[in-house]
Amino acid sequence: MNLLAVDTATEKLSIALSADNDAGRKDTWLFEADAGLRHSELVMDAIDMLFKKAVLRPEDLNGIVCMGGPGSFTGLRIGFSIAKGLALALDCPFAVVPTLDCMARPLSSLKGLVIPVLDAKKNSFFCAIYRDGVKVSADMDADPAEIASAIAAVISEAGAESASAGKGKQALLFGPGAQMLYGKLTQLPQSPFADILVGKDLRWGNAQTLLEIALETDIFANNVTDFSIGPEYIRSSV
Repeated sequence: MNLLAVDTATEKLSIALSADNDAGRKDTWLFEADAGLRHSELVMDAIDMLFKKAVLRPEDLNGIVCMGGPGSFTGLRIGFSIAKGLALALDCPFAVVPTLDCMARPLSSLKGLVIPVLDAKKNSFFCAIYRDGVKVSADMDADPAEIASAIAAVISEAGAESASAGKGKQALLFGPGAQMLYGKLTQLPQSPFADILVGKDLRWGNAQTLLEIALETDIFANNVTDFSIGPEYIRSSV
């Protein structure tokens, strides 16, 4: 399959294109930029550039995948507009992957708690908790105290055996909002875990990971494209 992945959920614009080659393997082309608020200016030029590098025509696409949210309200809308517009014009399916699931995937082999974090502004963060590669919380739009309580609940559920062995007592925060959340959690009067770790400069959740998820899960196999679907904002966008 020839697939296009679009990630506009954060300030980092990421586009990836995967295409079958003559040897029966897949080649991947990737574009990433610190776009800030310029996603709409850059995204179509970036997609066009990748098609040229791959010597591929848009009509050769078999599917398009984009970030499903949460994330930047404007960024998500741009990503969905691009994915839906191309899918309709090219008569190919599109699918979405939840942003936090995509961010967590590269760390799915780690034991313990991993928490992808996006800054949601107003002293709030978009995040979810994963334990041993399994999602154990809903996507949250929460302040640091609420997140600390959620982590404490997950540790409690891990059971006495894990706690006595010291497992589950560490929480690895990563993503664009990790450093800020780390600072706020460490200032709380009581921490629900022994160690808070922050993955500095880790920037997971890009378009290349979207491609990997789409290919490994065969996301289009049983997918009936629903063009009425929209981003997962969690918080009201108004």
